[in-house]
Amino acid sequence: MLRKLYDMTLSWAEHRHALWFLAFVAFIESSFFPIPPDILMIPMILARPSRAWLIASVALVASVLGGLLGYAIGALAYEQIGLPILQSLGKADAMADFSTRFNDLGFWAVLTAGLTPFPFKVITIMSGWTGMSLGTFIVTAIIARGLRFYIVALLLWKYGEPIRTFIEKRLPLMFVLFVVMLVGGFAALKFL
Repeated sequence: MLRKLYDMTLSWAEHRHALWFLAFVAFIESSFFPIPPDILMIPMILARPSRAWLIASVALVASVLGGLLGYAIGALAYEQIGLPILQSLGKADAMADFSTRFNDLGFWAVLTAGLTPFPFKVITIMSGWTGMSLGTFIVTAIIARGLRFYIVALLLWKYGEPIRTFIEKRLPLMFVLFVVMLVGGFAALKFL
C-alpha cells in the first residue's frame, strides 16, 4: 500500500499543477500523510532548477500551515483524531511518558522532527496536545522545515541529477548529524 502511495505521489511531480500537488502533500504530511514532500520536490527541481527556490518556498509555507493543523488536532481533538493517527504510526504507547518531558524539549523536538526523517506529524500533534507555546511551535517549524527544504533545493540546484541518489539515500542521515552538531554546539556554548 505504501509503495502505491509513493508511486502516485511521485507521478504528481510531472503534472502541470505540480506546485499545487506539492503544497497539498506538504500540508497533509505535516498532520497525517505518510509520504514526505521531498518525493515531489526532487523531480520538480531536477526538471526546472530555475524554480528551486519557489518549490522550496511552497513546501515550506504549506508544511508550516499543515503543522498548524496537526497542532490543532492535538489541542482540540487528540482523543478523536490525534490518538488514532499516532496509534496507526505505532507511537501511542510512548505518549504518556513523552508528554511529561516534551515541553521542556519543545524547541528541540520540533527542530529535530522538522529536519530528520522522524514523522513531523507526531511532533505537530504532540505540540498541540501538550500545550506547547504556539509561538515557539511556529518559529521552530519555520526554521526546521525551511532548513530542510532549502538545503534540498540548494543541493539540487547546484549539483543536479548526480545529487539525487545522495539525497534519496543519505540526506536524512545528514540532517540527523546536523542536529547533533547544532545541539552539541549550543551545549558547548552553555558550558563555556
